[in-house]
Formats: sequence, structure tokens, C-alpha cells
Amino acid sequence: MGSPDAYEQTPIGLILCAEGNKEQIELLQLNNAGIKIAEYLTELPSKKLLQQKLHQAIEISKKHIENNE
Repeated sequence: MGSPDAYEQTPIGLILCAEGNKEQIELLQLNNAGIKIAEYLTELPSKKLLQQKLHQAIEISKKHIENNE
């Protein structure tokens, strides 16, 4: 993990989505989107790690919603 070097290609973003029992991963080109990079990886993470991150994000979101109700 680190900052991109000048010789590297434009980064892509992974959008992790879940609804009910369905999970989906989408790719987003960040060059013109104006989106900041929260975590920079030089290799694609494993499917298991992506699933863990998705479930972690869901739990954080649920807690956030519960606290704001």
C-alpha cells in the first residue's frame, strides 16, 4: 500500500455492493471522477478479502443508521 508512482496507470475503484443475499463488485475509472483514493493497492485483493471488507462496511453502515434514528 502506498501512493501511486508517475509511471503507473490511472487507478480504478472497486465498488462493493450488497442487497439481501446478493453481492456485487463494480469497477470505476477514477481519472475523471474526482474521487479520492482511501486505500491504494498494487495488486487485486482476494475474493475472500473483498467479501470481508464488504461485510465490515455493511456492519458499520447498520450501526451508523441505528445511531442516527
